[in-house]
Amino acid sequence: MRPRGFLAERDPHAIEEMDRPDCDPGRLDRTYAQFGLVNAVVSGWRRTYTSLLRPAFSRDRTNTLLDIGAGGGDVPRALARWARRDGFRLEITAIDPDERAHSFATSRPPLAGLSFRRALSSELVAEGAVFDAVVSNHVLHHLDPDAFAGLLDDSERLARTVAVHSDIARHPLGYALFSVGTLPLPGSYIRQDGLTSIRRSYTPDELRAATTGRGPWTVRTAVPFINLLVLDRGVPAGDGDA
Repeated sequence: MRPRGFLAERDPHAIEEMDRPDCDPGRLDRTYAQFGLVNAVVSGWRRTYTSLLRPAFSRDRTNTLLDIGAGGGDVPRALARWARRDGFRLEITAIDPDERAHSFATSRPPLAGLSFRRALSSELVAEGAVFDAVVSNHVLHHLDPDAFAGLLDDSERLARTVAVHSDIARHPLGYALFSVGTLPLPGSYIRQDGLTSIRRSYTPDELRAATTGRGPWTVRTAVPFINLLVLDRGVPAGDGDA
């Protein structure tokens, strides 16, 4: 359903404070540190992992996953832990071009099977890299149309089986709930930038319109206030969780 009144239109020009090169480094680090809690509550990655990623993994080999725009690294860390608990060998490459995000992510304790790298997805395409799965979290709303198309092009080249780009779905109720729910998280950019992100983000219908003509991609809305832009090529023969 398309929002009416407030948030009726997407605001692609709103700027998040943490994207400014001169933002406060202390507040930025606290923002990265709080992302784990916020994403665990609102982003639905556990459900996305079990429904879309885990079926693409095999127990007979080492699986590979690329996280594009990994930020502070909380999502790839969660994916690595879940896969290990489920008995999968999973190598995760988490990339982000922002030096500040990379510095924070690599300052955390190392986790087996997880590596961080300062890079763009286009660089991995140029290297000929391929992964079983490609994901991103809350990246789509940051991109202008050319960068948006470039991310999908790169994902089609990089993903062997599945790509999942998870992002906020713009909705007044989601905005209100996030505004209230993040009040106990002071000293960071979580609340103000999260509200800005909602203003910048797509409704499901807008995201479908933005991908018109890109046949392999579908928009799913299994988690409240979250869009999943999915490329699903099916599980290769002999793979998957039997």
